[in-house]
Amino acid sequence: MLMLLLNIGNERYAIESRQVVEVIPLVMLKTLPHQPEYITGVFNYRGRIVPVIDLCQLMRGKPSSEYLSTRIVLVNYWGSNNTELKAPYILGLMTEQVVETLHQSESKFADSNIQIDTAPYLGKMIVDDQGMIQCLRIEYLLSEAQQVNLLAESYHNTGF
Repeated sequence: MLMLLLNIGNERYAIESRQVVEVIPLVMLKTLPHQPEYITGVFNYRGRIVPVIDLCQLMRGKPSSEYLSTRIVLVNYWGSNNTELKAPYILGLMTEQVVETLHQSESKFADSNIQIDTAPYLGKMIVDDQGMIQCLRIEYLLSEAQQVNLLAESYHNTGF
């Protein structure tokens, strides 16, 4: 399985590449009032209003630094309970050091056997010669309430 690698602080994380739509440089975002700090804003992506989550803010409580390697990873987002969707939403994930990929057999993924209720998006682990890599489960990034509020508003005028 091909994984997109990214860093949050000094920790490495991975997103399954088949969930990735595109990796883009930072763009100007329109901020949304009364949203959690990790919801950085929205932008127009090919006629769609796409919400952007700052993974550094979400996971470390500190916004992403504006490095040359800081990117917005656009992912297909089906949500955790939205089995009736005809098409996925597009969700932007802002993070630092998006510079490499890793091809790894699924048999190399290990379950950490640790469940963190406030971080259900943390998935299995990969161990390589540089240490551990935590896989992110994109479908659990937003709570059900955030899925309804944020995504419904984002796609209200796009026909979805």
